[in-house]
Amino acid sequence: MEIQLWREILAPYTLAVDELVVKFNHIIEEYRQVGAYSPVEQVTGRVKTISSILEKAQKKNIDLNDIEDKIDDIAGIRIICQFVEDIYKVVDIIRQRSDMTIIREQDYIDNKKKSGYRSYHITVYYDVETLKGTRKLQVEIQIRTLAMNFWATIEHSLQYKYKQNMPEHIRQRLTSAAEAILILDREMSVVRDEIMDAQNSFKIKANIVADILTNIQNLYKIANKQEVIKIQDEFFRIYQVGEREELEKFSKELDLIAQRYRAQSLH
Repeated sequence: MEIQLWREILAPYTLAVDELVVKFNHIIEEYRQVGAYSPVEQVTGRVKTISSILEKAQKKNIDLNDIEDKIDDIAGIRIICQFVEDIYKVVDIIRQRSDMTIIREQDYIDNKKKSGYRSYHITVYYDVETLKGTRKLQVEIQIRTLAMNFWATIEHSLQYKYKQNMPEHIRQRLTSAAEAILILDREMSVVRDEIMDAQNSFKIKANIVADILTNIQNLYKIANKQEVIKIQDEFFRIYQVGEREELEKFSKELDLIAQRYRAQSLH
């Protein structure tokens, strides 16, 4: 098969990956805009290299003319979650979407592989628009926790290095590490509410501080400089104490001061 033809084959898959990464990142942004916790933490995507496709076709005895039908992960999306519970929420989100048609689902979390690999795989049909018309492509979506992804990345690298002939002592170490990852995910689920509360509190405080700094910056343009410096000093004093309630109160008072100065500047 000519190199140019390979490029033509893979180009729509690149488009599919780019579009899906944007869409899943938009899901994160939608949750943030309403101040809610997003089950999607990170999104990445990739198109298999020609060498990886050839290697898989050879391993599975697939004719090169059949690769698009028989290799379902030419385009791949990886969604990273903080908690195992989030994985199943993401699965539900995908099930409800009208722009993806699920072909198959493989739950390697409740049914982990012998190697210790854990992840949730969903293969979907996704349409892309090209100069030659609409293309319906297969895309594999892998959904994992941060811990699962760390283990899977290391395991993949070792499998590539040893070409499926991994030494037994390394395999045993990987199995032990997989068990440790499983325990870690379970422990994180136990304290999930506390972790989410802490993260949410941090985000709220960061937003309050950002609003205060914006107000102070704007006051420098319309208010008495000495008064603004006093306001700034008061902010630093409250910030060092670290109490969110005090920052919220200060932010509301600063809003009123800013409104008063804006009204004066209009007159």
